[in-house]
Amino acid sequence: MASPVEQMIRRTVARGVMKVAAFNRKRLAPPDKPHPYLTGIHAPMEREISLDGLHVEGVIPPELDGRYLRIGPNPVTPPNPGAYHWFVGDGMVHGVRLQGGRALWYRNRWIRSRAVSAALKEPEAPGPRSSRSDTVNTNVLGHAGKTWALVEAGGFPVEIDADLATVAHNPFEGTLHGSFSAHPHLDPDTGEMHAICYEGRDQTTIRHVVVGRDGRVRREEPISVAHGPSIHDCMITKHYVLVFDLPVTFSLKTMLAGHPFPYAWNPDHRARVGLLPREGRGSDIVWCEVEPCYVFHPCNAYETDDGRVIVDVAAHATMFAESTQGPDSREAAFERWTIDPVARRVARQVLDAEPQEFPRCDERRLGKPYRYAYSMPLDREDAALGAKTFLIKHDLQAGKRATHEFGPHRFPGEFVFVPKQAGAAEDEGWLMGYVVNMGDQTTDLVILDAQRFAGPPQAVVHIPHRVPSGFHGNWVPQA
Repeated sequence: MASPVEQMIRRTVARGVMKVAAFNRKRLAPPDKPHPYLTGIHAPMEREISLDGLHVEGVIPPELDGRYLRIGPNPVTPPNPGAYHWFVGDGMVHGVRLQGGRALWYRNRWIRSRAVSAALKEPEAPGPRSSRSDTVNTNVLGHAGKTWALVEAGGFPVEIDADLATVAHNPFEGTLHGSFSAHPHLDPDTGEMHAICYEGRDQTTIRHVVVGRDGRVRREEPISVAHGPSIHDCMITKHYVLVFDLPVTFSLKTMLAGHPFPYAWNPDHRARVGLLPREGRGSDIVWCEVEPCYVFHPCNAYETDDGRVIVDVAAHATMFAESTQGPDSREAAFERWTIDPVARRVARQVLDAEPQEFPRCDERRLGKPYRYAYSMPLDREDAALGAKTFLIKHDLQAGKRATHEFGPHRFPGEFVFVPKQAGAAEDEGWLMGYVVNMGDQTTDLVILDAQRFAGPPQAVVHIPHRVPSGFHGNWVPQA
């Protein structure tokens, strides 16, 4: 632990760096062409809307009683395009309430950061903040009877109510002592959430955080790293938490230039995957080298009888190597990695070479062998998300894939799997997500029967405006 003098020096240096960054940010010139994450399918909404009694085509399964929620960046005031990165936009949640075969309502609400509250001329939302930035914009999910909006590296989780209004910035009832993650993973057997968390101000330590079924943190275990890696996600198996320490790291040069997202491709950072025993010390982690690449999102992982670990990921050749506006990779194959903890190496196998992202599975199978995965394709010609009109389903046992085509000008985001009932077989359930129609600037919440993936949708809920392409969504069943 740093001495009081060292801590004082670090704080003084940090204040100086922030002042230089803020000065240079004001001087950043607008780009010479439209910002890809402020225009087109990503163009922000300008207000909050409440719509009741949405029009539905088809039949909404009556067992679906809850809310489909998705979050993403949506600046509350027009930013300087020269100083805007997609990952730092104000968070906005979009939701549709389903009950009794009907779509009762649609809502969109900004997550109340200090900046959002000031722009809307409202009092600040209650609750503590963990850093200068309290923007929360990356994931939204239900746990322990509450709904949580999440972000990595900076802000505490934000509790929102049934109508998507901000309740409070809430570090799990005061039990979280540092930042959280946008991607905790729920153990289907224990009901606990596991996350790997980091903070930009600490470039030498990340943490394994476990949130219990009661919504309170029971473990925050530090792990030593170098260079301040950006660790967007993790994965769990029966005995391990997987840590993706890959060559996107904190960049002082990027920060000093004024760019608000200070992470960049770092070819000098060793690429590796860590196997951390679930209840082990940080020093117990087994690091296994992998060829340089970057992973935002693993799909699932499990252990083999011979002690190896299998993990399926969307693997990018590089990330943030050129752009300071958002993701800039045009190569993101769906891969299977075999991790050998004895040899401390990772073998990579391409399952599908087509660029794709946001892989999801039936999450009752997390940490266990599984058969089916669902992902969103990417466009090699356009690094911005949301440029293909179909969804992909992988049958990993048969080595085949299927597609669901939505039609011209209709672009899907991430879809989530919801089982039809307790005890349903893997793939016996519904896939749901937003599909934007850029032809008429509307959006549909589409519900697919996963077992008839290529066929017509089970139901389509019409939303009469465009929902900007966002990050992550989840189904939150009614308590």
